[in-house]
This record gives sequence, C-alpha cells and structure tokens, in this order.
Amino acid sequence: MEAYANALLYAIPFFILLMGVEILYGALARNQKYRVMDTVSSISSGLTNIVKDSLGLVVVLVSYPFLVEHLALVRLEAGWAIWLVAFVAIDFAGYWNHRLSHHVNVFWNQHVIHHSSEEFNLACALRQPVSNLVGYFSLLLIPAALLGVPEQVIAILAPVHLFAQFWYHTQHIGKMGWLEYVIVTPSQHRVHHAINPQYIDKNLGQVLCIWDRFFGTFQEELEEVPPQYGVLKPARTWNPVLINFQHLWGLMQDAWRTRSWRDKFRIWFMPTGWRPADVAEVYPREIIGDVYGFERYRTPAGAGLKAYAIGQMTVSLALLIFMFYNYGQIGTPGLLLFGAFIFVGIFGYTALMDRKPYALWVETGRSLAGLWLIWTTQDWFGIGEYWSFGAMAVALYFVLTLLGGLYWGRTTNGAPVSSGTTL
Repeated sequence: MEAYANALLYAIPFFILLMGVEILYGALARNQKYRVMDTVSSISSGLTNIVKDSLGLVVVLVSYPFLVEHLALVRLEAGWAIWLVAFVAIDFAGYWNHRLSHHVNVFWNQHVIHHSSEEFNLACALRQPVSNLVGYFSLLLIPAALLGVPEQVIAILAPVHLFAQFWYHTQHIGKMGWLEYVIVTPSQHRVHHAINPQYIDKNLGQVLCIWDRFFGTFQEELEEVPPQYGVLKPARTWNPVLINFQHLWGLMQDAWRTRSWRDKFRIWFMPTGWRPADVAEVYPREIIGDVYGFERYRTPAGAGLKAYAIGQMTVSLALLIFMFYNYGQIGTPGLLLFGAFIFVGIFGYTALMDRKPYALWVETGRSLAGLWLIWTTQDWFGIGEYWSFGAMAVALYFVLTLLGGLYWGRTTNGAPVSSGTTL
C-alpha cells in the first residue's frame, strides 16, 4: 500500500493540473462545464477513495498471487509481450467488472458514485467508490494467471490502467477519427455517462473499445441526442459518503419490507433497479422521466460558503498528501486514525454544503477531537519533524472549522436551518 501511496504523490498534481487546464479553457471559450459545489463533491469523493485504497480497507476474496501460484499453465518470458498480455488482460477484466456493476443490483452500489454527478468533466472522473469493500477483481484476471503473468507486472500496470481512464471525462474534445475504433474516447464516454434511453449501459470499455464492439455494448454519440448526465434515481446530495451507500441502503430497505422470501434473496442479484412489486407499489422512488427537463440538484450557497467548501477540500488534500509523504513513519494505527479524520471531515463539510442540520454537530465534534489530539500529543502525526509550526497550523485549521461549522451549520442564506427545511 505504501507503493500505491507513493504513486499517488505524482498522480494527484497531474490530475489537478489537467482540471485547471480544462477550467481555464472553459472560461476562455465561454463554455464552462464546472460548478463549484459539484466540483468540490467530485474531488472530495476522490479523496475518500484514495484514503480507503491507500489504507487497504478491503476484504480480498482471493489474491492474484494465489491464482498465479495455483493456476499457471505456462510462464511467459520477460519482455514486451508480457506487458502487452497483462495490459489486455486487465482491460478485459475491467470491461466485465464494469458490466457487472451496471447490470447487477448489488454491484451497482460500488459504481453509482462515479455516475452521480449531473455534470461531465475531469473532476467527475474522481468520483470513485469507498463501498467496494469486498475485493473480487482478481477472479476476473484468471486468464492472466493461466498464462503465468507475474504479480509484479499486474501491480505496476493496474494503477497505470486506472489513471489512463482520467483524460476522457471531458466535453471539450470531439470525435477522434480512427481512434474511435481502438480506444475509449471522450465521445464514447459521454455516451456511457448519459441517462438518455439510447445511451444507458453502453460503452463499458475502460481503455480499449474493442470489447464493446465485440460484445454488443457499443453506442456512438448521436448529434441529435445530446447526452444528459447523472443517474435516473438522483443522488440529491453533495456528500460522497452518503452517495456511496444510498443504493445499498435502498436494497436493504426493500429486502426487509417485501413479503416475499424469494424476493428478499434475489433482489441483490437482479438487474440494476429491479424492486419487488409489493414494495415498489407502497414505497415509490423518484425516477427521472424527462432527461431534458428534470430539476438538477442545487443548494443555497453564497460566495462565503463556496469559499469555505473549497478551503476545506484544499486542506483535506494537503493533509492527505502529508499522510502519503509520512506514510511509513505514521504506522498502521496512526494511519487509520488519520484516515478517519479525513473521512469525517469530508462528511462534515459536504453535509454543510447540503445544508443539513446535523453538519453543525459533525464539524464541532471533529474540530474538538482534532484540538484534543494536538493538545495531548503536542504534534499532528509527526508534522513537527518537518515544520515546527505544523501542529499550530493544523490547530488553527480546526478552530476555523469550528467557527465555520457554527456559522454555516446554523444558517441557510442567513436563516436558521431546521429539520423541516426543504433544500
């Protein structure tokens, strides 16, 4: 996991640079595709995913090294061919993992976060899950294991393959000629993220588009059908932690409420969106019918709250980078506690963005906990070794968080927030 954390130290600045270029281009072209609250939500989602992955918070059903050891029929010799085979195997596995996520109820929960933005830009690429707590991807790599592809090759290529999927989340690049027949392009991926009936569950490839063409899931972007983005059951929140588990919670509710024991079991493995008939009748859920006329999610937010949200996201990113930089020295117990502070922090300030009454208590609680930790340890996870005023700076951050939580947690555009407020 430390190697993954080190890789992210280089990847994160690159992602930020590309997003900055896209924002600047949108401003110059007067065709901006970013909204502040949505962008903060997207980047914050990426931060939660990075924390979860870097800490290894997953139960692995079977590891790839185990598969190689017990299934390898041949051992490919070192050379360019082994890297090519490994890349194709990862991409093939990625296609089927992606297809499962779109077509099976329980697997959709780990992917819905990626589609939850009603915008489409590079930031939405960072909407990655924390709800994928059971690791089964290695089972899809059995072809690579049969060929004896070394685990070290998979370990190097897997993050490269993931990062290679970032660039095509943009509306500013049109169709790309002959490349449309080889790789996944922005045009193809706009189709994938769209909720138009013609586009649903299409273009599931990750780097290569050949799988979609071969297995019948390819759909070209049509000029007469402009893509509309989001999910048919809108998330209606900026909070990435809530988005990660909304679908799972809905499945649990339906499984509990249905009178059919058969439906209690099969709901998990039915096509995405399927619900028991008796439950759907009594407990209907909002589903978008007119993809061009639905009301997109907004919350009351002045310049001050937007600036506060951006500031909180920026500090969370800075703390995360410090965690990666000091990964080995912090140690496992410390890393779990550090990660918890980031998770709760993101939950707190995105709850403020949603204008939820409980945000006040979340922000107050984590601020006091952070100040208590600094007071008792006289440090912040070893930051004093690199910056003598580091702990004091983090303490100041928690004081400002406490004040921000008290101010924005009690007001909605200047009016008190109550549990009955509709936002």
